Formats: sequence, structure tokens, C-alpha cells
Amino acid sequence: MAEDKNLPAHSAKKRRTTLTLPADFLAKAERMARARKVTLSTVISDVLAEGLRVNASAAASSDVLKSYRAAFAGFSDDEVAVLDGVVWDTALNHKA
Repeated sequence: MAEDKNLPAHSAKKRRTTLTLPADFLAKAERMARARKVTLSTVISDVLAEGLRVNASAAASSDVLKSYRAAFAGFSDDEVAVLDGVVWDTALNHKA
């Protein structure tokens, strides 16, 4: 099967499979397919692709946060706040 370079990457190569889905999820997916005038397979594929993208993004964000914490592990909370440009001391804001 030749790959169509104009299709999204997740559409280029396909495999048939059987899924067992909760009835309410399937009903919602069927309604989406009818509303969008596409196949149920297209809806399932699109929703899965979006879920995988969100999951990968969340994992990347978690990695950034872990790296940030490791980089500033030796600093106190006050020092990190100064480095972040955040001033938490409300007394400074209330001086007359």
C-alpha cells in the first residue's frame, strides 16, 4: 500500500482491530461521526490521536518541571521566588 504524503501521519498506514468500548462512549462517537459526516473509524482515530497528543504534551511538561526543580534544588523558596521575579513579601507592598 503506497502512503499518501497529503494525509496526516496517523492516516498513512492502517490496521484493522476490534475494540470493546463503553456503550455511552460508542454512542457519542457515532453521533460525532454522523454530525461530521465521516466514518466511525475516522472519529475514533481522530479522538485517539488527540488523546495521544495531549498525553505526550503532559509528559513533556512534567519533564520540564522535573528539570526545573532539579536545577533549582539548592535554592530556598525565597531565592527561587526572586529568580522567578516573584515578590511574595506583602510587607514591602504596605510600607508607608
